[in-house]
Amino acid sequence: MNAATRRAVVLLATLAAVALTARLGVWQLDRARQKQALQDSLSTRGALAPLVGAQLARDAGQAAAQHDRRIVVAGRWLPERTVFLDNRQMDGRPGFFVLTPLLLASGDAVLVQRGWAPRDPQERARLPEVPTPAGELRVEGTVAPPPGRLYSFVSEEHGRLRQNLDVDAYAREIGVALRPLSVRQQTDGEVADGLLRRWPAPAADIHKHHGYAFQWFALSLLLTGLYVWFQLLAPWRERRRARR
Repeated sequence: MNAATRRAVVLLATLAAVALTARLGVWQLDRARQKQALQDSLSTRGALAPLVGAQLARDAGQAAAQHDRRIVVAGRWLPERTVFLDNRQMDGRPGFFVLTPLLLASGDAVLVQRGWAPRDPQERARLPEVPTPAGELRVEGTVAPPPGRLYSFVSEEHGRLRQNLDVDAYAREIGVALRPLSVRQQTDGEVADGLLRRWPAPAADIHKHHGYAFQWFALSLLLTGLYVWFQLLAPWRERRRARR
């Protein structure tokens, strides 16, 4: 490979690397804008007046538009259908998410994420006793997607202790139609069930994307500077010294 060919290869490689790193920086800025828009949307929804049970979504399309809306829903618990989701953390501690269907006046139900309970350190599979009042009551909370799935070796689970819960499959299992969402119950002074409800806020991570964008743009600038120094300035200085 002669000198001219080598210089052309270095130039093309540098241009490709600079274009790639600059494009990745732009992509990170775009991700930050998307998450900022999502955060603004969540803040706007959270400021709206609470929904009532009659407004609760009945299909997935409506459900997505209601996520993070406050809601007050009336019904009665189905305590025999309570499920404990294992390996869920709150404040960095392992434990269970406690889920109970709330039967609505319409005859179907909504899955309520009632809160978090700690795991027994001596007996991992021992489930806590969670008081569940009988009769009609009101639950205040926020509309949320069903609990996220964790890795599991089995596709379907049964019993009170599970790793994951699929809403559609669970509705067929208990013979009660469930709305395609859940309600995260909020702390209420009248609820004395021992559950924690410090639900994490949706992580926007906007600053993280700004940091990544800075790194990619800095790398793009570094590559440009290295090319200018080693391929243009250094040879030019050598030629000047050679002419003296």
